[in-house]
Amino acid sequence: MKDETILIELLTAIKSISSMETGHKRLVILLGQLGDFDSFEYCQTLVSNLDQFLISNTHLCIIAIGNDESKTSFCQFTGLPEEYLYVVDDNTLHKKLGVDVGLSVTGNSYVNLFLMCLGIGSPGTLKEVLRGYTGDSNASSIFKKDQRLMVINKIQINTSFFENIFGTGFLRPFELATRRLLNMEEILCNWHKYMPVKSLITQRNATFLLDHKDNLLLSYYSKGLLDYTPNKSKPLDFLF
Repeated sequence: MKDETILIELLTAIKSISSMETGHKRLVILLGQLGDFDSFEYCQTLVSNLDQFLISNTHLCIIAIGNDESKTSFCQFTGLPEEYLYVVDDNTLHKKLGVDVGLSVTGNSYVNLFLMCLGIGSPGTLKEVLRGYTGDSNASSIFKKDQRLMVINKIQINTSFFENIFGTGFLRPFELATRRLLNMEEILCNWHKYMPVKSLITQRNATFLLDHKDNLLLSYYSKGLLDYTPNKSKPLDFLF
């Protein structure tokens, strides 16, 4: 799709949202369903940088496939303020903006999702999964010191483990993998809540950045799982 067409559709979609009026820099994120791994991880990254949005006077709008129930649970788990999140029933807007629906080589969406988890039709996914275990010296750490995490409702982890073993000042080995495990547990335990539209469980996401004059500064389209940003080490470097 041409940028001009994308811009028209995007401005039409957000025109009724008060925080998205012309005159401000705006970040518009179109997620798949809230139970997508990217949805959790992307919004957790945003939450940890909300103060930067205020400093840079950048307005944030997130639109995802879901309902009021999934929105409430999602915001409670991720810490995302509800005023930033808007839910829609289907992927009509995604289609208008040219967002990829994900792998569809079979008629079974669960099989398609499983294949994407294996990296099939999902470029970069396996590399990104590996990064969660090996760490990343160019990325920031996730957990603060002395946080207590409960994994699978039984195993308690003190986040000082990462500091004591690997040090500080970067994304430590197993740190991102631990967050993803916690996210996966939340998603799987509440699958029907977070994934209300079974035919759209592979729906991908996209990111759009507008300046204060409605110029489209950035449009980034996810092609695979865990591919919500062009720079995995610094997910918001295009913004701050």
